[in-house]
Amino acid sequence: MSDTTVGPDGRKRCGWATSAPEYVAYHDDEWGLPLRGDDALYERLTLEAFQSGLSWITILRKREAFRDAFAGFSIKRVAEFGPADEERLLADAGIVRNRAKITAAINNARAALEVEEGLSALLWSFAPTGKRRRPRSFADVPSTSEESVAMSKDLKRRGFRFVGPTTAYALMQASGMVDDHVRGCWRADQSAGRS
Repeated sequence: MSDTTVGPDGRKRCGWATSAPEYVAYHDDEWGLPLRGDDALYERLTLEAFQSGLSWITILRKREAFRDAFAGFSIKRVAEFGPADEERLLADAGIVRNRAKITAAINNARAALEVEEGLSALLWSFAPTGKRRRPRSFADVPSTSEESVAMSKDLKRRGFRFVGPTTAYALMQASGMVDDHVRGCWRADQSAGRS
Protein backbone atom coordinates (compact mmCIF):
# COMPACT_ATOMS: atom_id res chain seq x y z
CA MET A 1 0.00 0.00 0.00
CA SER A 2 1.29 3.42 -0.94
CA ASP A 3 1.29 6.21 1.64
CA THR A 4 -1.09 8.19 -0.58
CA THR A 5 -3.35 7.11 -3.42
CA VAL A 6 -5.52 9.04 -5.82
CA GLY A 7 -9.21 8.56 -5.20
CA PRO A 8 -12.05 8.38 -7.72
CA ASP A 9 -12.40 12.17 -7.63
CA GLY A 10 -8.71 12.79 -8.35
CA ARG A 11 -7.83 13.77 -4.77
CA LYS A 12 -4.80 12.27 -3.04
CA ARG A 13 -5.72 10.47 0.17
CA CYS A 14 -4.00 8.37 2.79
CA GLY A 15 -3.23 5.04 1.12
CA TRP A 16 -5.73 3.04 3.19
CA ALA A 17 -8.63 5.30 2.24
CA THR A 18 -9.47 4.48 -1.36
CA SER A 19 -10.09 0.73 -1.50
CA ALA A 20 -13.83 1.06 -0.75
CA PRO A 21 -16.42 3.86 -0.90
CA GLU A 22 -16.99 3.50 2.85
CA TYR A 23 -13.30 4.20 3.47
CA VAL A 24 -13.35 7.28 1.24
CA ALA A 25 -16.33 8.76 3.09
CA TYR A 26 -14.92 7.90 6.52
CA HIS A 27 -11.50 9.33 5.65
CA ASP A 28 -12.88 12.53 4.16
CA ASP A 29 -15.70 13.27 6.60
CA GLU A 30 -14.67 11.82 9.98
CA TRP A 31 -11.17 10.47 10.56
CA GLY A 32 -8.94 13.07 12.13
CA LEU A 33 -11.70 15.68 12.42
CA PRO A 34 -12.59 16.92 15.92
CA LEU A 35 -15.67 15.26 17.39
CA ARG A 36 -17.24 16.12 20.71
CA GLY A 37 -20.32 14.95 22.58
CA ASP A 38 -20.73 12.11 25.04
CA ASP A 39 -22.93 9.87 22.85
CA ALA A 40 -20.86 10.54 19.72
CA LEU A 41 -17.63 9.60 21.48
CA TYR A 42 -19.28 6.60 23.11
CA GLU A 43 -20.17 5.40 19.60
CA ARG A 44 -16.57 5.76 18.43
CA LEU A 45 -15.23 4.07 21.55
CA THR A 46 -17.66 1.19 21.10
CA LEU A 47 -16.93 0.75 17.40
CA GLU A 48 -13.17 0.82 18.00
CA ALA A 49 -13.57 -1.88 20.66
CA PHE A 50 -15.66 -4.03 18.29
CA GLN A 51 -13.03 -3.57 15.57
CA SER A 52 -10.32 -5.18 17.67
CA GLY A 53 -9.11 -8.19 15.71
CA LEU A 54 -11.22 -7.35 12.65
CA SER A 55 -10.94 -5.17 9.58
CA TRP A 56 -12.25 -1.61 10.00
CA ILE A 57 -14.26 -2.01 6.77
CA THR A 58 -16.28 -4.74 8.51
CA ILE A 59 -17.28 -2.25 11.21
CA LEU A 60 -18.03 0.55 8.73
CA ARG A 61 -20.30 -1.71 6.71
CA LYS A 62 -22.17 -2.76 9.87
CA ARG A 63 -22.28 0.72 11.38
CA GLU A 64 -25.97 1.43 10.75
CA ALA A 65 -26.89 -1.97 12.18
CA PHE A 66 -24.76 -1.16 15.23
CA ARG A 67 -26.59 2.15 15.62
CA ASP A 68 -29.96 0.39 15.45
CA ALA A 69 -28.88 -2.37 17.83
CA PHE A 70 -27.36 0.01 20.38
CA ALA A 71 -30.18 2.58 20.52
CA GLY A 72 -28.32 5.16 18.47
CA PHE A 73 -25.44 4.86 20.95
CA SER A 74 -27.39 6.73 23.60
CA ILE A 75 -25.31 6.17 26.72
CA LYS A 76 -28.36 6.45 28.94
CA ARG A 77 -30.39 3.91 26.95
CA VAL A 78 -27.56 1.38 26.53
CA ALA A 79 -26.78 1.59 30.25
CA GLU A 80 -30.31 0.29 30.86
CA PHE A 81 -29.79 -2.81 28.68
CA GLY A 82 -30.29 -6.07 30.55
CA PRO A 83 -29.85 -9.81 29.87
CA ALA A 84 -32.63 -9.87 27.24
CA ASP A 85 -30.86 -7.11 25.33
CA GLU A 86 -27.58 -9.02 25.47
CA GLU A 87 -29.31 -12.07 23.98
CA ARG A 88 -30.96 -9.87 21.33
CA LEU A 89 -27.56 -8.44 20.38
CA LEU A 90 -25.97 -11.89 20.26
CA ALA A 91 -28.67 -12.97 17.80
CA ASP A 92 -28.30 -9.87 15.60
CA ALA A 93 -26.44 -10.88 12.43
CA GLY A 94 -26.13 -7.22 11.46
CA ILE A 95 -23.47 -6.58 14.10
CA VAL A 96 -20.37 -8.36 15.34
CA ARG A 97 -21.74 -11.01 17.70
CA ASN A 98 -19.04 -11.25 20.32
CA ARG A 99 -20.34 -11.70 23.84
CA ALA A 100 -17.32 -10.09 25.55
CA LYS A 101 -17.52 -7.01 23.33
CA ILE A 102 -21.30 -6.71 23.72
CA THR A 103 -21.00 -6.98 27.49
CA ALA A 104 -18.19 -4.42 27.45
CA ALA A 105 -20.27 -1.97 25.39
CA ILE A 106 -23.11 -2.14 27.92
CA ASN A 107 -20.70 -1.95 30.85
CA ASN A 108 -18.95 1.04 29.26
CA ALA A 109 -22.24 2.91 28.93
CA ARG A 110 -22.82 2.39 32.64
CA ALA A 111 -19.27 3.51 33.42
CA ALA A 112 -19.73 6.59 31.20
CA LEU A 113 -22.75 7.65 33.25
CA GLU A 114 -20.47 7.79 36.29
CA VAL A 115 -18.02 10.23 34.68
CA GLU A 116 -18.85 13.50 36.45
CA GLU A 117 -17.30 15.80 33.86
CA GLY A 118 -18.89 13.84 31.00
CA LEU A 119 -17.27 11.33 28.68
CA SER A 120 -16.36 13.92 26.04
CA ALA A 121 -14.53 16.16 28.52
CA LEU A 122 -12.74 13.17 30.02
CA LEU A 123 -11.54 11.78 26.70
CA TRP A 124 -10.50 15.17 25.33
CA SER A 125 -8.46 15.80 28.48
CA PHE A 126 -5.96 13.27 27.05
CA ALA A 127 -5.60 14.99 23.66
CA PRO A 128 -2.01 15.99 23.01
CA THR A 129 -1.29 19.68 23.27
CA GLY A 130 1.08 21.70 21.16
CA LYS A 131 2.27 21.23 17.63
CA ARG A 132 2.81 17.71 16.35
CA ARG A 133 4.85 16.64 13.35
CA ARG A 134 2.73 15.44 10.42
CA PRO A 135 3.56 11.83 9.51
CA ARG A 136 5.42 11.52 6.22
CA SER A 137 4.39 7.89 5.83
CA PHE A 138 2.39 5.17 7.55
CA ALA A 139 5.63 4.03 9.18
CA ASP A 140 5.54 7.31 11.14
CA VAL A 141 2.04 6.71 12.50
CA PRO A 142 2.17 5.10 15.94
CA SER A 143 -0.30 2.53 17.23
CA THR A 144 -0.12 3.98 20.74
CA SER A 145 1.12 7.14 22.39
CA GLU A 146 1.93 8.37 25.87
CA GLU A 147 -1.52 9.97 25.90
CA SER A 148 -3.35 6.83 24.74
CA VAL A 149 -1.61 4.78 27.43
CA ALA A 150 -2.72 7.32 30.04
CA MET A 151 -6.27 7.36 28.63
CA SER A 152 -6.44 3.57 28.69
CA LYS A 153 -5.25 3.40 32.30
CA ASP A 154 -7.73 6.02 33.44
CA LEU A 155 -10.67 4.41 31.60
CA LYS A 156 -9.82 0.99 33.05
CA ARG A 157 -9.56 2.51 36.52
CA ARG A 158 -13.09 3.85 36.00
CA GLY A 159 -14.38 0.39 35.03
CA PHE A 160 -14.31 0.61 31.22
CA ARG A 161 -13.41 -2.54 29.25
CA PHE A 162 -11.84 -3.21 25.83
CA VAL A 163 -9.98 0.09 26.10
CA GLY A 164 -6.33 -0.84 25.69
CA PRO A 165 -3.76 1.74 24.53
CA THR A 166 -4.13 0.76 20.85
CA THR A 167 -7.92 1.09 20.98
CA ALA A 168 -7.52 4.40 22.83
CA TYR A 169 -5.15 5.68 20.14
CA ALA A 170 -7.51 4.58 17.36
CA LEU A 171 -10.27 6.49 19.19
CA MET A 172 -8.01 9.54 19.30
CA GLN A 173 -7.51 9.29 15.53
CA ALA A 174 -11.21 8.66 14.86
CA SER A 175 -12.29 11.68 16.88
CA GLY A 176 -9.64 14.16 15.83
CA MET A 177 -7.73 14.27 19.10
CA VAL A 178 -4.81 13.44 16.83
CA ASP A 179 -4.59 14.02 13.08
CA ASP A 180 -2.52 11.33 11.38
CA HIS A 181 -3.31 12.14 7.75
CA VAL A 182 0.01 11.69 5.98
CA ARG A 183 1.78 14.39 4.03
CA GLY A 184 0.40 14.69 0.54
CA CYS A 185 -3.13 13.73 1.57
CA TRP A 186 -5.67 16.43 0.72
CA ARG A 187 -6.97 16.29 4.29
CA ALA A 188 -3.47 16.99 5.62
CA ASP A 189 -3.32 20.06 3.39
CA GLN A 190 -6.59 21.27 4.97
CA SER A 191 -5.37 20.88 8.56
CA ALA A 192 -3.51 23.50 10.50
CA GLY A 193 -1.14 23.11 13.40
CA ARG A 194 1.07 20.38 11.93
CA SER A 195 4.34 20.71 10.06
